[in-house]
Amino acid sequence: MCKTKMAVDAAAPTSRTRSSSSTTAASQSQSDSTSRSRPAQSPRTPQTPRQRLTFTAGASTSSSSSYYYSDPSFSSGANYTGGTSSSSLSSRTSLSSLRDSLSQNPHIYDISEIRRATNSFLAKPYSPSSSCWRCTLRGSDTIVFQRKFRRKIEIDQLKELLSVICRSNHTSVVRLLGASTSGDHIYLVYEFVKGANLADCLRNSRNPEFTVLSTWISRIRIATDLAHALDYVHNKTGLNMTLVHNHFTSSSVIVTDPSLNAKICHFGAAQLCGEGGGEGEFGGRKPSSKITTLREKGETAGASEEEEGGDDTSSATASPRRPELTRSDSGEMQFQGVRGYMSPEFQATGVATQKSDVYAFGVVILELLSGEEPMKYRYDKAKGSYIRTTLIETATRAALGDGGDGGGGREGRVRKWMDGRLRDSFPVEVAERLVRIALECVHVEADKRPDMGRVAGKISRLYIDSVKWSESMNMPTDQISVSLAPR
Repeated sequence: MCKTKMAVDAAAPTSRTRSSSSTTAASQSQSDSTSRSRPAQSPRTPQTPRQRLTFTAGASTSSSSSYYYSDPSFSSGANYTGGTSSSSLSSRTSLSSLRDSLSQNPHIYDISEIRRATNSFLAKPYSPSSSCWRCTLRGSDTIVFQRKFRRKIEIDQLKELLSVICRSNHTSVVRLLGASTSGDHIYLVYEFVKGANLADCLRNSRNPEFTVLSTWISRIRIATDLAHALDYVHNKTGLNMTLVHNHFTSSSVIVTDPSLNAKICHFGAAQLCGEGGGEGEFGGRKPSSKITTLREKGETAGASEEEEGGDDTSSATASPRRPELTRSDSGEMQFQGVRGYMSPEFQATGVATQKSDVYAFGVVILELLSGEEPMKYRYDKAKGSYIRTTLIETATRAALGDGGDGGGGREGRVRKWMDGRLRDSFPVEVAERLVRIALECVHVEADKRPDMGRVAGKISRLYIDSVKWSESMNMPTDQISVSLAPR
């Protein structure tokens, strides 16, 4: 037994050494054969061709941009077995995440697709006051807006505009997916965002005392989102054109559910509908085209105030034929706008500029703070007529008045002017500064209105102050205890 065990122990190292040496020899021979057969597979000239990823702008007819992507597994000359598959898998994963984060190529939809998705436009409109339909197009949940061309645009120009505008992507801007044309109408396809427009959130006809925006933080957050979104449209798209929104109202702002963030709609609609001249001027008049109404039904999505002919409270473009208009035509203008949001120069010339967008932004902020409509009428029994009251006038008296109304000073006037559904739970100084910023935006002279970049910076600082105020208002439960039990 002892000799047998010693013989086994003595023979074991020899067998392991032989197996190890044989394995080493095999690996060396394999590496030698690999090195002899690998000269054609140098790092500079890999046998496997590079992967070519082509990103084509679906709306561009002139050219397409091509980009090359080289897989890391192809950069070295070694032959990988498991490493190649794992590297390719990680590359595909990173590419898919990158593709999801980028804006999709714009689509030129055939009108038959739009008709099929909307049941030939017989489906129930998503908003009762506008021509828009929620539908599914090419597997995406979308909303389609019908608008009328303000001037004729060739299909090639439309494709080029669409390819440029769809490059923009901002978290507070509803993304434009594509468009379709039919006759004098253009159908703009946007991504569907779950929520409600700001006008409906502030004014609930069924329950006027209720609002989902019942806290100050929710309102200052919306003001911050809107300021940065409009600043992006004006200054930070990176496009070689001057963009104007031209449809900025509380009805064109979506409050998302459930985060209560804000997104602006109708981005790019002014340019694609031909509401401007050329060379970077957008939103204007059609000197030789058919006169359109001040705002036609269905032209602005989700609008709460529908302006119909007859009442000419805003001054239109001066025209020698103006006195010859009959009453049925007296509400027709050469531009499109919403009463209460139009700046004085826009009412006079019909040309939309970035300064007119700033004016509309200021009106929306005042609307957000007070919860009231931009313009109201009340009946005066003494005069026997209706008196118009604007939100700008009431805000000016509250923030800049002389205090002769006995309201307890400026702070007291601002508190009384603010939305009562906030229940005085807001930082008065911050609210007063925000009212002043909004009043700067609605200045009568366009040159004295601030740039949206400056406005966004100021409102961002107010948001930070509001967060600090909200944190300081939380009751410290570790220091104070409340007991309702009898002692």
